Amino acid sequence: MVTPKYITALFLFVVMGFTSEQDDETIPWSSENRLTWNDFKGDVPSNQSAAAITASGITYRFSTYGTRDSIQVVFKIDTFFYPTKSWYQPEMCNTLILGHEQLHFDISELYARKLKKRLESERYAYGTVKTKVKSIYRKINEELDIYQNLYDAETNFSRNMDKQAEWKLNITMALKGG
Repeated sequence: MVTPKYITALFLFVVMGFTSEQDDETIPWSSENRLTWNDFKGDVPSNQSAAAITASGITYRFSTYGTRDSIQVVFKIDTFFYPTKSWYQPEMCNTLILGHEQLHFDISELYARKLKKRLESERYAYGTVKTKVKSIYRKINEELDIYQNLYDAETNFSRNMDKQAEWKLNITMALKGG
């Protein structure tokens, strides 16, 4: 079994809250379309020991309707990969590392679903929607950051292949609703 000798991934979480337009190129998360090394278009910083960086994040939009006494909120939650903020060093990378990077993106999608569920389970009062939504969003991002770091620590940045396989199975099952 060959294990990479470099730190293979650092996760860059891009916080994108309520936005009307995004200036950066994005790739929406999809269970059918998996990342390829061609999607990593960012420049590698000098003196970088990591093999790859995945930049992904969760965005949200919402609209409200109803009356002052009965407000309804509709949410649109998306998970994006940011190609120009993501990079890799070809001489250090292989399909194992690409799978590790894909799982970072998948974890972002898992937390986007948690955000949607949490937002939709809340009750909202007139005049407090924006504040409450931002608070929930911040909390989910904190949880996501902790989980991404745990993933890197437990898999040793993809070098622990048994743990990598375990994480892949667990995240895949969670995304399938299992």
